Amino acid sequence: MKSIKFIAIILVLIWVSGFTECYKPVTNSGLPKDIKIVAVPTFQFEAKGLRYKVDSRFTEAVMKEIIKRGHGLKVQSGRGGADAVIEGNIRDFNFSGVLLDKDGRARVYEVTIVGAVTIRDLHANKVIYDNQNFVFRDSFEFSNDPRSFFNEEDPAVERMARAFAESVVSAMINGLGVKDRKTK
Repeated sequence: MKSIKFIAIILVLIWVSGFTECYKPVTNSGLPKDIKIVAVPTFQFEAKGLRYKVDSRFTEAVMKEIIKRGHGLKVQSGRGGADAVIEGNIRDFNFSGVLLDKDGRARVYEVTIVGAVTIRDLHANKVIYDNQNFVFRDSFEFSNDPRSFFNEEDPAVERMARAFAESVVSAMINGLGVKDRKTK
């Protein structure tokens, strides 16, 4: 009985002595306090070749993620009246077979998208965040049965757009990669 009380006291002391500081939730944003409205104009598609609505999918994903995790930030597509702007480009879009079946046909494909993102504080005319080499990859598999064929490229692009948006918004909200230089 004494050993149980002793162990309980030791556990309480350990808990009180510092383990309560191990986890601190993020309550503040890495953004300047005066940023309340963020503009997200449609991302530019610079990659060669045509891909259906890749630019708008990535733009929409970023807007949804800001609404979801932006701690009350308002989002709009135009710069007018905005406090900050997120500018993005899809610089490269690559779609290639990575695994062949026994007949030499590609069964598993990989989609790679390279993006560039700049977040600017429009009041201070500062670059808050800049990453010109966001790389996202996803793969998908085609079915052997032609009757059950479903093009998995679109869902793969949707997954990458969500992952891209999560990374951009996390960097913005948590203040990762904040720049202190003046821009023109």
